[in-house]
Amino acid sequence: MEKDLSKDAMETVAKRAPITAQRKVRSDLEVKLPKPYLARAMAAPDVDNVNGTWGHKHCDMSVLQQHAAFFDQNGDGIIYPWETLRGLHAIGFNLVAAFILTIIIHVAMSYTTLPTWIPSPFFPIYILNIHKARHGSDSGTYDTEGRFIPASMENIFSKYACTVPDKLSLRELWHMTEANRSAFDFYGWIASKFEWGVLYFLARDERGFLSKEAVRRCFDGSLFEYCAKMQKDAAY
Repeated sequence: MEKDLSKDAMETVAKRAPITAQRKVRSDLEVKLPKPYLARAMAAPDVDNVNGTWGHKHCDMSVLQQHAAFFDQNGDGIIYPWETLRGLHAIGFNLVAAFILTIIIHVAMSYTTLPTWIPSPFFPIYILNIHKARHGSDSGTYDTEGRFIPASMENIFSKYACTVPDKLSLRELWHMTEANRSAFDFYGWIASKFEWGVLYFLARDERGFLSKEAVRRCFDGSLFEYCAKMQKDAAY
């Protein structure tokens, strides 16, 4: 009896909740990654990269801050719209798309990161307060302080990557954002689809899949550095 109770306590599927069988969570993470449920402040590891992105400098910033830091072109801790525009263009978006994305990003995120209640006409984003710009209906991979939770990212793929292991199709990406929706969180629903849609457009492979490695490197911002380098090399 005690053995049965112990087994039940570790079950990840409940028979009367079929959704738990459809969206499976990984139970082998601790074999490959130490403390996968521990929120990492400065690295974004997974089972294939236990120390995070090799060669990527964290500069004592949180993983969420690192995600945004690429767009801080002069390193002053403040991202202005013109810096975001240059950064988006550098990673491969044309100027029209980059301009539209810049407006959306800064209008949506600037005010919550300001160090004052007074709005700024320049719509800056302060990296120090970037955790305040988090929205609901997300994957839960960043915690409320901007740390990275490896298990949450791994479970994105164990739940939704049904066609190719560790890769998401556009349809699977849609299903994932639908599943993450919180009730009445209209802003979160839109923001989540917008962010994942932009990432899919940026990093999908030639077969139309978004890889786990691309997603992981997006979380710590190293994907942007890689894309900028590829664009620069292609120009020569």
